[in-house]
Amino acid sequence: MSSKRSKIRAVVLAGGKGTRLAPYTRIFPKPLMPIGDYPILEIMLRQMKHAGIRHVTLTVGYLGNLMRLFFQDGSRLGMHIDYADEAKPLGTSGPIANVEGLEDTFLVTNGDVLTDINLAELIAYHREQKAIATIATHKRKVTINLGVVELDKQNTVVDYLEKPSIDYLVSMGLYVFEPRVLQYIPKDEYLDFPDLVNRLVAAGEKVSGYVFRGYWEDLGNPDDYARATADFEKDPSRFLPE
Repeated sequence: MSSKRSKIRAVVLAGGKGTRLAPYTRIFPKPLMPIGDYPILEIMLRQMKHAGIRHVTLTVGYLGNLMRLFFQDGSRLGMHIDYADEAKPLGTSGPIANVEGLEDTFLVTNGDVLTDINLAELIAYHREQKAIATIATHKRKVTINLGVVELDKQNTVVDYLEKPSIDYLVSMGLYVFEPRVLQYIPKDEYLDFPDLVNRLVAAGEKVSGYVFRGYWEDLGNPDDYARATADFEKDPSRFLPE
């Protein structure tokens, strides 16, 4: 492992309440929801270690003490884990400003993503692009289960589509940043990722997209969680590199 690679850090956004997964998340923070024999966050941490990441900061808020108790200092996983407290909700990107020592390229991820993405390849792509930020994206099809009618200004029907579907590139909740992105994230202010990205684009910064065609599921709701659990149990080795 090169010294350059070893400097890569990761920030895991783990302070949310996970309300869409209630009632499970009234007891567990979402990153501790089990997938097979592991909490989803432990699967992600093992993937980070395989990519050469040894230092991870968890931004914690809701039920954060449970994550501290479970992961402690990370030595069980052969990593160094520390914590940044989110005293008040700061959105999806605001908590990054509370993380100290981000002096080199760093990975940011949600704490509830199941994917077989190669993180080392994502980081390498980001550096090749010479971007301030890279967003990992995945194609999703959205189907409208109704007949869609299009009218002109005179309310005359000009088109009728039965249950149309649209393909979108969606964020996977995985990002790679250069440290100067912190100039765009005010400390202790609420800021979501879409607002941060639009702020970067408006400032003329290069934001790159990495299109990933492998497996990705987030634990957004009970159906997603059940699907991710079933997929993991079919082939755990796909998600747990040796």
